[in-house]
Amino acid sequence: MHVLVAGSHGQVGQHVTRLLAEGDHEVRGMVRDEAQTSDIEDLGAEAVLADLTEDVTSAVEGCDAVVFAAGSGGDDVWGVDRDGAINIIETAEDGDVDRFVMLSSINADSPEESPEELREYLKAKAEADERLRESDLTYSIVRPGALTNEEGTGKIRTGADLDRKGDDIPREDVAATLVAALPMESTHGQTFEVLSGDEPIEQALESPLDGE
Repeated sequence: MHVLVAGSHGQVGQHVTRLLAEGDHEVRGMVRDEAQTSDIEDLGAEAVLADLTEDVTSAVEGCDAVVFAAGSGGDDVWGVDRDGAINIIETAEDGDVDRFVMLSSINADSPEESPEELREYLKAKAEADERLRESDLTYSIVRPGALTNEEGTGKIRTGADLDRKGDDIPREDVAATLVAALPMESTHGQTFEVLSGDEPIEQALESPLDGE
């Protein structure tokens, strides 16, 4: 696939970009700061300058898949995490993109279960997720728990509503999950949670079971 990674310079996005580039994909890493382009090229991808809050047509053009790993870091949840995501979803719909893998978050549909400072972010993510579900794109929505910088284990657990005991996951494993989901038909049309677990990633994704 020719894959666009939105948020390719983020902590998860860099792992995604590297893993895709190490595979059989042609990878385009989207950044909004020209100073970051060399970092993306060092990961093995083509760097493209674009801002999620503006026209992203040039970034999406020629791609047949998008992995959305961007985030505002809490600075502009409605402008980036919701509207920016919706912007690239709608641009993908208007182009030749078929596949869209979204990095979301556990509790996006139940923000009241998270600390108050995260609730606006989760509401924004939920609205972006819903717009993706309503699109004509072949989507997967991946909702990890708390992200850590520990080394990835390559093992996860997935489900529609996971037991929150041990509610974190290394960013490296989240990235590997997004990349593994990309070609897997079992993840098409699925919204599922992911946490650290005991099952190899591809095996866990064979039946993520979102209940829909």
